[in-house]
Amino acid sequence: MTAIEEITRQPLFGVALTVVFYAIAQTLNRRWRWLHPLFVTAGGMIVLLVACNIPYENYKAGGDIVTFFLGPATVALAVPLYKSAQAMKGKIRAIVLGSAIGSLSGLLSVALLMWALNGVKDTMLSMLPKSATSPIAIELARQLGGTPELGGVFAVLTGLLGSMVGPLLLRKAGVRSDIAIGTAVGTASHGIGTARLLRDSELRGGVSGFAMGLSSIITPLLCIPIYWLT
Repeated sequence: MTAIEEITRQPLFGVALTVVFYAIAQTLNRRWRWLHPLFVTAGGMIVLLVACNIPYENYKAGGDIVTFFLGPATVALAVPLYKSAQAMKGKIRAIVLGSAIGSLSGLLSVALLMWALNGVKDTMLSMLPKSATSPIAIELARQLGGTPELGGVFAVLTGLLGSMVGPLLLRKAGVRSDIAIGTAVGTASHGIGTARLLRDSELRGGVSGFAMGLSSIITPLLCIPIYWLT
């Protein structure tokens, strides 16, 4: 075993690689706003691992450590939510209703798309929880009988797409309310979209975090009857 192989087997390798590429991605994002840091980080690491013939298992030893902190990072979204609580007073009913409708629309759109394309049931069940946070989407896909890995991929792709084009589409549609934007993006794009909105407004980020939590509760409940009908 060479020294390089020994280094790449250490958990610190995966952690360091993730941090370095994320720092590079943040730098690029400041210059080109359309370049999403998560996309650049994941893409850059994949290219490096393939080019250097480094097994994914070597990276995963450290990558799992980074993944572990997804939980605490998600909980930390309660901070902007707390700071936005006063501004959200009187709008809770609208946010809950908007999140419920958004969650239902997301599930129905997946079911209709798979039906129209004569898609595989496993793919549909994996895609159903795409608007929930990644950990919930993975577990929900498993419980529904889908593929957990696909559930995680669809959740990340949904978050990326929503964070990149969601605010732009809402602005083009004439939506200016921070409450409405936060509810829409948080419901559809979970934590990735919420992180994007926090760069624009703490209120938008707080509402988005609240909507994300609601969606993560509503989505599993709505998946039950859809699963029975398939």
